[in-house]
Amino acid sequence: MTTIYRDRADAGVALADRLAELTGRPDNTVLGLVRGGVPVAATVAERLAAPLDVLVVRKLGLPRAREVAFGALGPAGVQVLNPELADRLDPEQREEVVRREMAELERRERLYRADRPPLALGGRTAVIVDDGLATGATARAAVAVARRLGARRVVVAVPVGSLAAHEALVREADEVVCPQIPDDFGAVSRYYEDFHEVSDEEVTATLGG
Repeated sequence: MTTIYRDRADAGVALADRLAELTGRPDNTVLGLVRGGVPVAATVAERLAAPLDVLVVRKLGLPRAREVAFGALGPAGVQVLNPELADRLDPEQREEVVRREMAELERRERLYRADRPPLALGGRTAVIVDDGLATGATARAAVAVARRLGARRVVVAVPVGSLAAHEALVREADEVVCPQIPDDFGAVSRYYEDFHEVSDEEVTATLGG
């Protein structure tokens, strides 16, 4: 039976229930993927009694269909490509998208990290949270970033995801928690009553709180 979440906070409650074994462990860091994953992660972090931080990862969208990802970028120089799509692009087209998204990634890093120290995951369990998993490119980049930053264990937690993306993440993360994997996935927004676009202000307020 398909569950429709009221909003991202409601989805966070469902995820936290599935992550209950991590509650109170001193080596956890919950990472919200910007921007939609941050409200979900805030609820997860509160219920697990874990610190909340932010991970900025940018999807690399096809020039004429930006919602379709041919890869993703993350801090620490991480770039993940889907060769089946990336190889279809002219190299100049691909590099233009990379330049544009790198500029936006750097802008968001400056905005969201502000006075926060650099993300440090050495020896920790990184719980990467997003509001859904469509292609999986963004989450794959996030896993790569967490490992490069020294995470001992990487858990990806999402309220809903496509089967293909879930299978790809299972091969790269230590654990993937995804309560719903519908056969006819469609789009993440189908599984929320309230799926408003999360603003920069909402992210910074959540992190500041």
